[in-house]
Amino acid sequence: MSAKEGYNTVCHSQGPTEWGQSGHPVGVGPWPGPWPEDPRYDPELLRDGDRRNVVDAYRYWRRDAVVEALDARRHPLHVAIENFGHDHNIGTVVRTANAFAVAEVHIVGRRRWNRRGAMVTDRYQHLRHHDDIAGLLAHAAAAGLTVVAVDNSAGAVRLETAGLPRRCLLLFGQEGPGLTAQARAGAALTVSIAQFGSTRSINAGVAAGIAMHAWIRQHADLGLAW
Repeated sequence: MSAKEGYNTVCHSQGPTEWGQSGHPVGVGPWPGPWPEDPRYDPELLRDGDRRNVVDAYRYWRRDAVVEALDARRHPLHVAIENFGHDHNIGTVVRTANAFAVAEVHIVGRRRWNRRGAMVTDRYQHLRHHDDIAGLLAHAAAAGLTVVAVDNSAGAVRLETAGLPRRCLLLFGQEGPGLTAQARAGAALTVSIAQFGSTRSINAGVAAGIAMHAWIRQHADLGLAW
């Protein structure tokens, strides 16, 4: 899709896309002056403008060039979410994982998921599917990742005081039922998010964002943040 085609799609659609919200173009227009010779730049974006939801450092870049640059700065943090009941929080999890330069998002169970909440960040974020928890746990073991379940269950350690492993896979359950028993049993550590109100649990997408940021606070080099 060219930049112009993407912009036209925005103007005639009701949903969010890589190019911004309907009727509200974002980004920058055509490149002013002589074009750069750097091969990372996309000629169509230089010509028509870049309306994508990307940071300024990646303006006008080809998508594969953006992914390559992200691969050089991704964290040794992985995130997994169970999808046995077609969870609608996965898009939010993927978008947040992209913001925090998570190495990979693992989806366990159904392959299909609602991508609307991802705001097209799934094009830049590495995703991996596992048929079941056993497959996820085997992959984590082979990759040297410590599985940390995020669940408000008895015996969980407070996330606010827990030391998260650097090579870590944060595991989340579905909205409602939470983590399966097999997922809880397979985790090396279970952490809970402190709550002070009347609700029994918080949204799975929100919980994932909180836990990812807890890892960022402990392990990320903030000098590399945008």
